[in-house]
Amino acid sequence: MKTKLAALLLLLPLGVAGLLRCNSSNGDLDNPRQGTITIAADESFKPLVKSLTNAYEGIYPNTHFNIDFKPEQEAIRQLLNDSARIIFTTRQLSEKELEVIKRQKGSQKFQHIATDGLALVIGKSNTDSLITVPELKAIIEGKITDWSQIKGEQQGLITLVFDNANASNLNFVLNKFGVKNIQKLRIISAGSNENVIKDVRENPTHLGFIGVSWISDGHSLASEELSKGIRVMGVAKDAKPDSLAEYIQPFQEGLEFKRYPLHRDVYIISREGYSGLGGGLMTYIARDVGGLIIQKMGLLPTVVYPRELEIKTEL
Repeated sequence: MKTKLAALLLLLPLGVAGLLRCNSSNGDLDNPRQGTITIAADESFKPLVKSLTNAYEGIYPNTHFNIDFKPEQEAIRQLLNDSARIIFTTRQLSEKELEVIKRQKGSQKFQHIATDGLALVIGKSNTDSLITVPELKAIIEGKITDWSQIKGEQQGLITLVFDNANASNLNFVLNKFGVKNIQKLRIISAGSNENVIKDVRENPTHLGFIGVSWISDGHSLASEELSKGIRVMGVAKDAKPDSLAEYIQPFQEGLEFKRYPLHRDVYIISREGYSGLGGGLMTYIARDVGGLIIQKMGLLPTVVYPRELEIKTEL
């Protein structure tokens, strides 16, 4: 009897392992080293998210991320509908959104992974590459409508170009300046951050808003190509800057210590209730070389990848 019981106990772990493998192949169960999940991200973070997930899949070839790039509010709805495991956003969930997950008896956790900058871009033919926060606020409020109202040589009606009406870029600007009505603004929805760049390149009176990771990766040919024919505006916090040094651009030096006035946080929000593939990606970003990838993309990682230096002293 004891012999039969011992044999049964030995077979039990094998049966559970076989069941786990079966569920994993069906997509019902995943872990940090294998499986497929759906994630969603605001389109302004597309270069960043692709770099992070491609690197992770390169380390763990049995993993795969189905990525939906869409406006931020739609990505959040996808998380609430439980059709996306994790999302990349510029904000945490609101109390109402958290209540939705609570009613579903689901779990939720977030992780601050980086500091990003909302870049203001213009075409090379527009020579006004400097702007102050008060001037930008007046533009968003509809009080400044022509480039001639800003100190510089450019003239003509200002047209604002965003990627999408429900995306993080427009929402960030409206929330920052407390603007709710945009009906009186000359505003265009280009459909993507890449299309914003193409639009301002061809129209000298257009002012575009993009996530800086589209143009900040100095090692990417795509980023280099997109940067051609455009200028990234320097933004000063005060109305009357004392020097040109107060005009900051949204690259790493400006994002450090949040000196760039239009900086914003980047979060991963997860509703994964167990140690799955989503948690594996979050750990990779927080504790592994994910921070180095974020840094390479031109953003400021929350957790900087440690570098070891060997110092030799000659006596």
